[in-house]
Amino acid sequence: MAFHYPNGQPYSNHETKQPKKQGRHTSPTTLYGKRGMSLEEEINDSNQYYRLRDAAVIYKKPTPIQIVKVDYPARSQAVIKEAYFKQASTTDYNGIYQGHYVDFEAKETKNKTSFPFQNFHQHQIDHFRACLQQGGVCFVIMKFVPLQRLFVYPASLLITQWDNQATGGRKSIPLAAIVTDGFEIQYQLNPSIPYLEAVDQLIARHHKGV
Repeated sequence: MAFHYPNGQPYSNHETKQPKKQGRHTSPTTLYGKRGMSLEEEINDSNQYYRLRDAAVIYKKPTPIQIVKVDYPARSQAVIKEAYFKQASTTDYNGIYQGHYVDFEAKETKNKTSFPFQNFHQHQIDHFRACLQQGGVCFVIMKFVPLQRLFVYPASLLITQWDNQATGGRKSIPLAAIVTDGFEIQYQLNPSIPYLEAVDQLIARHHKGV
């Protein structure tokens, strides 16, 4: 199915989706996580866990689309063949945590040494910038799929490095920088991605002015 942005450009999702594993055998690298789930599914599952325990109210944002082409292979069936986003998407998730507005994106990469900027779009960076100006807690949950490593990375640092591209800066963020400046998350049983522990550290860093 073809999706397009409001300007007519085709939508290209640069996120790398982790393929679902077949059979009953599971990888030891996801000992506590939900086996074979994509990053989005893992976060949705974790958000549900947090909501059920009144820890936070965070949801994936719905993306409104306009359907322009539908095929009817049978009278009782309809298959969407082409659709347009009514507006450019911003970020994946938002909500409230301990009185803080939280806004974040979830991205995956197959790279082992850096996180490419091609995973992001300018309107997402602009959205982060606007939310930060209003005091929001903004970040990216980054997953290095081959390494099975997860990080919460502050949006403020992402914006700075994104802007540096205009003056010859890197087209990616080195893993070493993400390890130093971000917060690594370890898979566990419930929630599978306990990212709010990293958000606590991000909030504490902000209050210290770091």
